[in-house]
Amino acid sequence: MIPIDPILLSLAVYVVANLAVLVLYAADKRRARQRLRRISERTLLLSAVAGPFGALAGMSVFHHKTQKTRFVVAVPLLITLHAAVIVALFGTGLGS
Repeated sequence: MIPIDPILLSLAVYVVANLAVLVLYAADKRRARQRLRRISERTLLLSAVAGPFGALAGMSVFHHKTQKTRFVVAVPLLITLHAAVIVALFGTGLGS
């Protein structure tokens, strides 16, 4: 069996989560333009907890939810939180 580096596996899962959130924001923007049933703001915000970088990319690329205070405040805060956790993990030597 091929050994799997847990750090690389975690990174891959994190990247996939952020890409999934980006796709979710794109889908909601598409639905908004087509006047279809939308993805709830709650779902979008909860998804940003798992993938804040994908949420920020979705907001930037698709100009989606950029006028909503909850998103403008929450997504950068979540990015800061995620960055702090990543720095803490790598600062303790787990990333070495």
